[in-house]
Amino acid sequence: MEVTTERQGGILSICVDGRIDGSNVVEFEEAIREAIEDDDRVVIMDLENLRYISSAGLRAVLLTGKTLKGRGSELVLCSLSEPIRKVFEISGFDTLFAIHASRSAVQSSLSD
Repeated sequence: MEVTTERQGGILSICVDGRIDGSNVVEFEEAIREAIEDDDRVVIMDLENLRYISSAGLRAVLLTGKTLKGRGSELVLCSLSEPIRKVFEISGFDTLFAIHASRSAVQSSLSD
């Protein structure tokens, strides 16, 4: 698993590549925690290159979203492949987080 970040103003984009499971979820959580700054109002999690996510990974996404919401910020997901999208729908996460087709679609929705 590889986590890369990019910041533009108060928007942090986090790209996840590979798999998130019990063997690396702690690394995933640490990478996200270290990347998020207090003035980030939106965090975009780009999952285009995510090939697998376990329940431990879903829990980490959920906790990140709850933490951000508690600070008045928002977690938005984008670019989910069909198998990953199905996992998020079956788990009900599609009702907890905004999910967009692409990062540019997220940025367009933010400027509305």
